[in-house]
Amino acid sequence: MTRRETVAFQRRLQRAKFEQQVTLEEFDFTASSKLPAAQIRDLGALRWLHAGESVILFGPVGVGKTHIAQALGHLAVRQGAHVRFAKTSRILAELAGGHADRTWEKRIRELVRPDVLILDDFAMRQLSAAQADDLYELVSERQGRSLIITSNRAPSDWYPLFPNPVVAESLLDRLINTSHQIIMNGPSYRPNKRPKNPTDKPAKPSVK
Repeated sequence: MTRRETVAFQRRLQRAKFEQQVTLEEFDFTASSKLPAAQIRDLGALRWLHAGESVILFGPVGVGKTHIAQALGHLAVRQGAHVRFAKTSRILAELAGGHADRTWEKRIRELVRPDVLILDDFAMRQLSAAQADDLYELVSERQGRSLIITSNRAPSDWYPLFPNPVVAESLLDRLINTSHQIIMNGPSYRPNKRPKNPTDKPAKPSVK
């Protein structure tokens, strides 16, 4: 039984296509006093997943949004959920390719199937009408299934990126009103992850 569960876990982990295998336990919440540590740890209970709700993580570049998104996805995989991680631009490119080769229906079904779909770097740039329509269809089809979205922009700043305000209002109202919104602020988390040079010597204290 244990071996079978381990194999199934590894298979789900592989299908998730995470950029990195990271966990909440590995995240340095002391990197910034502005990080909402209690809110993020509460998300680790996965009540949002069992309720079919979504999570939006937004804030400046480098504060650890993608780490937290993948860590929550990893937790979901450990509890038996099927997860898919992808950059939003890659998802839009996949759907655009589906229009070209008439496999759009198949491709969107594959994106609707996972219990959790993680859209990284959402709302990075202006959307075309076709991209906005594809996002609308994806979010609509996934109603009742969880999304995790990371963005450098606040949700209130997403509306102007859609060429059709009616599509924007319908999509974003549905998405934003069924999600937990977490503002991640503070200095960049990335210097903490920078590889250390073994030849570097610790700085000597200055003499006053």
